Amino acid sequence: MFTENFGHTLRVGFKSIGVHRLRSTLTTMGIVLGVASVIVMLAVGEAARFKAIEQIKDLGATNIIVRSVKPSADDNQHEKKQYMLDYGLTIKDMERIAATIPTVTSVTPVREFRKDVRNLAHRVEGRIVGVTPNYLEMNGLHLSHGRFISHVDDERFENVVVLGAEIAEKLYPIDDPVGHSVCIDERFFFRIIGVTERKAPSAGIGSSLAAQDYNRDVYIPFATDQARFGKLIVYIRSGTQEFEKLEISQLTIGVDSMDHVKKTADIVQGLIDQYHTKQDTALTVPLDLLKKAEQTQRIFTLVLGAIASISLVVGGIGIMNIMLATVTERTREIGIRRALGAKRRHIALQFLIETVVLSTMGGLLGVVLGIALSHFVARMFEFPTIVRPWSPLLAFGVSVAVGLIFGTYPARRAAYMDPIEALRHE
Repeated sequence: MFTENFGHTLRVGFKSIGVHRLRSTLTTMGIVLGVASVIVMLAVGEAARFKAIEQIKDLGATNIIVRSVKPSADDNQHEKKQYMLDYGLTIKDMERIAATIPTVTSVTPVREFRKDVRNLAHRVEGRIVGVTPNYLEMNGLHLSHGRFISHVDDERFENVVVLGAEIAEKLYPIDDPVGHSVCIDERFFFRIIGVTERKAPSAGIGSSLAAQDYNRDVYIPFATDQARFGKLIVYIRSGTQEFEKLEISQLTIGVDSMDHVKKTADIVQGLIDQYHTKQDTALTVPLDLLKKAEQTQRIFTLVLGAIASISLVVGGIGIMNIMLATVTERTREIGIRRALGAKRRHIALQFLIETVVLSTMGGLLGVVLGIALSHFVARMFEFPTIVRPWSPLLAFGVSVAVGLIFGTYPARRAAYMDPIEALRHE
């Protein structure tokens, strides 16, 4: 009996919507646009969150990064008088960390400085990076061809080099650079053994990590760097010479477990502070950055979703407005149905079904439009979007809920209408 009555009520509801097609379509558009905007906003927010977190994950969740930082002008006046700046991490710092902290599994040094790199008439300024063999994996880099620096290259102080993609294109615009050589700082010739794939420049992360463009890097063995260029780096600017004594630009410290990262970072900081009174180092813990990034991006996504959800609320108000007008138009019909034995719940259910059908249809169309717009934004504006499976489901569920909430009052008003007054209505 209930199934029969419900089926009849459902048919009446669909028939009523079909009678006013244009009005029903316009009413549904509010929900369609609301659902679509929620999906697009969440897709943009999710892409931003994913990109930020992946960038931090590349640094390693069990790693601690310590970088050399140039002292401020006030701290550096004595060095300026001597025309030499002495700062940053040293080989002894690396040895102390590796020898005294039991939770440390590896200590990987890197030294960076800028020098001219030349091939015949082609000349560019590149970032010379003295690295160990595990640098490639730790920074998420890949080779387009050739090989990376090996332990044998480092042990034998080999003059070998791996070029970043942009440097390789500028120095060898036609030929394959692998097997050829380049001259660094007009003094040393290095044989090219590999070229890296292009990688998007990284944004500055944390107080101690600056943005860097891996495509303009020139990688040489760390031991070769120390042997050929020494600890003293000479820069010639505007006809004057500047000297910097920098042994290590960055140490990447591997920890045996994520549970020990925070405690190990505190020990490393204390150990470095004992020997560096000029505040010429900065420590970053990617694990802490990861947690902060996840929390920040979660809030960002919620804010975007909340802003987009306002469109759904507006659509719900539009549905309620139209349903109230429909109740007024069908007052006499309601009176006749009540006179023929329809109960209040039947009247309420009829109008509620109409509202839910409108919001459901709008929700489904909105999901399709939202997914399509997300792909359109990604292609047209080259801005990444990620549509998670829960995003369309959430938007659709909210649209149905909006239909139920905003349809309850019109349905209740119709159900509690006085049958006698309804029959008298013209």
